[in-house]
Amino acid sequence: METAKKTTSKKKLITDDAIVSMYMDYVLDKHMEPKNVFSFCKEHKIEESDFYKFFGSIDSLKQEIWVKFFENAQNSITNDEAFDSYSEKNKLLTLYFTLFEILTLNRSYVLFSLKENKEGLKNLKTLKHFRNQFKDFIVNIIDNNENMVSDKISKITKPVFSEGAWIQFLFLLKFWMDDTSAGFEKTDVLIEKSVNTVVDLLDTKPLESLFDLGKFLWKEKMN
Repeated sequence: METAKKTTSKKKLITDDAIVSMYMDYVLDKHMEPKNVFSFCKEHKIEESDFYKFFGSIDSLKQEIWVKFFENAQNSITNDEAFDSYSEKNKLLTLYFTLFEILTLNRSYVLFSLKENKEGLKNLKTLKHFRNQFKDFIVNIIDNNENMVSDKISKITKPVFSEGAWIQFLFLLKFWMDDTSAGFEKTDVLIEKSVNTVVDLLDTKPLESLFDLGKFLWKEKMN
């Protein structure tokens, strides 16, 4: 008796980067987010199980995109052997310039992601894990710089300084979003001026009072 010939098809390998790329293309093409994981997977002809191998929800995918932005910047920075010898100012400058270089490469998606939020950048849940990684990186800069590690950089001051740097980054991000100068050169100027100011303040004013004021001004500006 003749039997049916069995055919096998090789399943397409799905990675987290592939899903991220699919999502970014989806929202930019359609100018809207997918309604749910099911509709997103159906659109791209992938199994839901493949999606859930990497992400628990659409929201977690959105957060991971920003984490990848930061990880790409961090990898680029740490692969430079000279980075460890930089001053604290140059480390911060390198971090900011590298981050904004990556954000500029993905500007259309970044603008879509942030302008959809109605509560102001500071309350954007999508940036939650990005914020944590950013602040950890700032603390690491302090811990590994002998010039900054002194009595004045206490257990209290480290988180205060990292929070202040985060607020500063949000100011820069909002400015960059609205910047229409060629090559975003105005943002570059603002980055350098603001980083110089923050680093100088380590020796001139109490950080706790300054960053409390910064939080207040940010809240007033965004609300």
